[in-house]
Amino acid sequence: MSARAGQLLTVVLLSALVLLAVAEDGGNKLQGVTYDGRSLIINGKRELLFSGSIHYPRSTPDMWPDLISKAKHGGLNVIQTYVFWNVHEPVQGQFNFEGNNDLVKFIKMIGEHGMYVTLRVGPFIQAEWNHGGLPYWLREVPDITFRSDNAPFKYHMERYVRKIIDMMKEEKLFASQGGPIILAQIENEYNHIQLAYKELGTRYVQWAGNMALGLNIGVPWIMCKQKDAPGPVINTCNGRHCGDTFTGPNSPNKPTLWTENWTAQYRVFGDPPSQRSAEDIAFSVARFFAKNGTLTNYYMYHGGTNFGRTSAVFTTTRYYDEAPLDEYGLQREPKWGHLRDLHKALGLCRKPLLWGNPSVQRLGADVEARTYEIPGTKVCAAFLTNNDTKTAQVAEFRGESYYLPPHSISILPDCKTLVYNTQSIVSQHNARNYRRSKVIDNLKWEMSQEAIPDTAKVPVDSKVPAEHYGLTKDTTDYAWFTTSIEVSPRDLPMRKDIVPVLRVASLGHAVLAFVNGEYIGTAHGNHVEKSFVFQKPVHLKPGTNYISLLGMTVGLPDSGAYMEHRFAGPRLVTILGLNTGTLDLTLNGWGHQVGLDGEKVRAYTQAGSHRVQWKKANGVGRALTWYKTYFHAPEGNGPIAIRLPGLGKGMIWVNGKSIGRFWNSYLTPLLQPSQSEYHIPRSFIKPSDNLLVVLDEEGGNPQSIEILTVDRDTICSFISENHPPNVKSWARKNSHIRPVANAAKPTANLKCSNHKKIIAIEFASFGDPYGSCGTFSLGKCTSSISKKVVEQYCLGKTSCQVPIDRSLFDKNNDGCPDIMKTLAIQATCS
Repeated sequence: MSARAGQLLTVVLLSALVLLAVAEDGGNKLQGVTYDGRSLIINGKRELLFSGSIHYPRSTPDMWPDLISKAKHGGLNVIQTYVFWNVHEPVQGQFNFEGNNDLVKFIKMIGEHGMYVTLRVGPFIQAEWNHGGLPYWLREVPDITFRSDNAPFKYHMERYVRKIIDMMKEEKLFASQGGPIILAQIENEYNHIQLAYKELGTRYVQWAGNMALGLNIGVPWIMCKQKDAPGPVINTCNGRHCGDTFTGPNSPNKPTLWTENWTAQYRVFGDPPSQRSAEDIAFSVARFFAKNGTLTNYYMYHGGTNFGRTSAVFTTTRYYDEAPLDEYGLQREPKWGHLRDLHKALGLCRKPLLWGNPSVQRLGADVEARTYEIPGTKVCAAFLTNNDTKTAQVAEFRGESYYLPPHSISILPDCKTLVYNTQSIVSQHNARNYRRSKVIDNLKWEMSQEAIPDTAKVPVDSKVPAEHYGLTKDTTDYAWFTTSIEVSPRDLPMRKDIVPVLRVASLGHAVLAFVNGEYIGTAHGNHVEKSFVFQKPVHLKPGTNYISLLGMTVGLPDSGAYMEHRFAGPRLVTILGLNTGTLDLTLNGWGHQVGLDGEKVRAYTQAGSHRVQWKKANGVGRALTWYKTYFHAPEGNGPIAIRLPGLGKGMIWVNGKSIGRFWNSYLTPLLQPSQSEYHIPRSFIKPSDNLLVVLDEEGGNPQSIEILTVDRDTICSFISENHPPNVKSWARKNSHIRPVANAAKPTANLKCSNHKKIIAIEFASFGDPYGSCGTFSLGKCTSSISKKVVEQYCLGKTSCQVPIDRSLFDKNNDGCPDIMKTLAIQATCS
């Protein structure tokens, strides 16, 4: 018997046992979650699972219902989330599950929407989250080595994991208790670093998996990217193309699961824009399900915002904005719609995918058909794949011809009817608009300069500069390092063309330098190389000179081995260009102050702002200046953002709540900031008198700051005569795929969000238009009545369908009858 035949026999036998158990249990639905080599079995039922990552701390509780609802309408039936140890236990023994951190509320809300949950307990999560989710205090546990067979780490890890699991059990949130949690994950991508720990790593993996199994949660445990996952723990795939790269589960009795299908790429400050096309994601998912996969998870489905100081080292405040739901929770089209249509098409294949026998047939050099059929029935599904990335192909399959665009998969839920092609997008497109709020104008700014300390205020307490992480203990980004030197007139250069230079070699991440209270300059590392060297000319005076360095971190590391041994801050300080030669100040004696004065009095809150002296802001301010103003709530109830083009780097607070770090002065290779707009959640806003406080580190002008509303009211369609009809045109009836209406034909489909209506057709062309939503252009051929036809179908409506029909657009005057026609539309909603 072949391995595959044995696997199918196991499927049949286990399924029979499941049905028998249902019969013996009187039909009780609470059977928990089991699995075999084909799929997960949830309460006795096989499922195709379409999952999306939404992280509760990266949005606000008032956003959760809308995000979950949009995920469900996008065809998902599972939400995946990490559990964030360092937000729940920031101080050892003191737990926080309130507000954005209300894990139980989030999971219950998902269940109320009729969806499942995958709970990634970790406790190490990476996730581009500060310290990979591990609390800072863990670094200071004596003799600890993170993520290894180390007694102190295992003690604290097990204590925390038991805390989370006990909470879930008390709230009856596991599927075995009637709750929505169907999978739980222990550890995270440990294979990346396992070899660094040698035998300690191998033993740790086995301990972690068996510790989790011993918690008896009634649902399977998973380990992602972990080939040696122990016993019944399922090893899963992370990546962009798991249908081709995953070597499979480490046992034939485990299902093929995909825990991270990256919808784009997270960004760090200094990165240019990152994208991943909807077509490429759709291809990878169709490929995965065609090759025995039964669960895929989009990482991320909604990325959200790294509020406060929660982002990992150099990671932008905006997280996975290119996901199907953007940072603000708005549907990013066509990604959201194209994947929704894919889930619908795969749903039409449910029975053959879960119960059929697979086979592969080569149809050409780069073309293949993968089919699933139940013998003796008409239940059949086929995936026709064109692996040629440049050339379209025509595939002959079971007596029919099928046009396959380059690098695409066509889905035939009955092995006959083409309902979806991964490369042919029939869903609408949209473009995001930032509009300056009409009710906010001429913000009145006040300023307060942060005091620059010297050794008189911050006296020497150490021979050398302290290590930055250990000094701040992750309570702030900022730490002052102060020293002083005596300089005689003979030490100073006599020539005008020679000026002393201050050099600071730092382990990261950034520094501001002041000499005698005067701002000298700034320097920083980057995500790849955190360390850097600051060098700037300085003006020294005879007598005592005070050197004040403000060390800054931009998040703690979130990956790699031996994270507890990462360091930051100044390590070597010298002055070059003196007559007496280079002066090494590293051992000169240093004073230290953790945090800024404005942070200590909480100048960003209403109460704390009264403890600071403010004056009217006028023009460009000095480096390290606090700014404040008040503003009214912007119009409408949609998302809000802030843009700060005149400021370089710092932090932003609205009504005392931090919306994160901003960094405009660190430009990408395209000479643009990595992020220009920053999300202000509506729940942070009052109707009036909203306190906005901005800390500007580098010296800038607040007058250019804008409060913006955000929408995706520009909607588009781009459909050719060769596109398949919308997948909603089809339904399965008695194992046959039938059109819902009389005839299924390609149409351009437009729909405004939030019950808005189409008020204008900005562009319409039936012919050979080109471009993308917001930048369409006419080609060499277009129907002169294109706009008139589209307006008749769409103006004044919330949604519309425009047939791709030459008789509508060309009538008796077709100037280019021999080309494949395309209809491009751009409309405005309001």
